[in-house]
Amino acid sequence: MNAEPQVPVLERARAELEAIARDEQLLGASVTVLAKPLTPEEAIGTPGRRDFPIIVGKERILEATCLGAKGHAFTDAAREFTGTIAEVVALELTSNANRAIFVATLNALLSHIGRASQTVHCKDDDPEECGAQIARQLRERHGDVVVGLIGLNPAIADHLVRVFGADSVIISDLCQDNIGNERFGVDVWDGTRRTAELIARSDVVLLTGTTLQNGTFDDIWNRVEAAGKRGIVFGVTAAGVCALTGIERHCPCAGDS
Repeated sequence: MNAEPQVPVLERARAELEAIARDEQLLGASVTVLAKPLTPEEAIGTPGRRDFPIIVGKERILEATCLGAKGHAFTDAAREFTGTIAEVVALELTSNANRAIFVATLNALLSHIGRASQTVHCKDDDPEECGAQIARQLRERHGDVVVGLIGLNPAIADHLVRVFGADSVIISDLCQDNIGNERFGVDVWDGTRRTAELIARSDVVLLTGTTLQNGTFDDIWNRVEAAGKRGIVFGVTAAGVCALTGIERHCPCAGDS
């Protein structure tokens, strides 16, 4: 008997968002959701490290504002949106731009009702501290393991190498500027071709929440689970989805709206 296909995680989140908005009497109310692309300084301040994707112009953060609460989502396709929760629920989640608006809005609404925390990106020196804490926590909880990092966050990658050593860290990314280059003593693999290999060779897989926005999350997560590996998501983008699904997320320095 063939297994039934799994429902994509964002479609599960859409159903949850609609149900929550209906229960809270927000779906048909005159609620305005604003998502705007933030400048690097607005999003993460002025960290000492200058190689974050948002600073070098590869990504932007969308900020959704809903009933006074805020939710962030990384995207490479930033656009403004003004509407209602009902209109967000009805968005076709087939483009990076729409997925980013949906995820940022989900984060903001769940923050407002207390269902999700740490939905706003950290600033200034906090991204560096985030990388240090994530690496330290992984070592304390899992010991000497091989860590696969899907999505090059330079602070996290740097501290993973410091804690585990370059031979125990595998990195993949989708950005052509990173693929094939060495970062912190580790060659960056092509995420479009070597995801299965990264998962197979890793004990713990740490993946960016931006995979929700770019449409790659489900394939990666299904592979992680099929391989019996420990999967952990990092970043503010995944705050709401992880809160709804129970998927483990590490984002130690993010803020609340």
